[in-house]
Amino acid sequence: MPQHAQITRVCRDCDGFATAAITTGTRHSDGTRVTLRVGCPACKGTGRTAPAGVVRAGR
Repeated sequence: MPQHAQITRVCRDCDGFATAAITTGTRHSDGTRVTLRVGCPACKGTGRTAPAGVVRAGR
């Protein structure tokens, strides 16, 4: 019997790359670069979307 792989729902807004590190160009006093971590607002940094029946709607 063939085995089917489970389908993972990848976030369409970030294509699964939910977090990015952006360097600002400035440096700390110890010489390391200042970086900002930015997460995808659609999937909240998980890289996956929830199945349609699991999503809760707020007010």
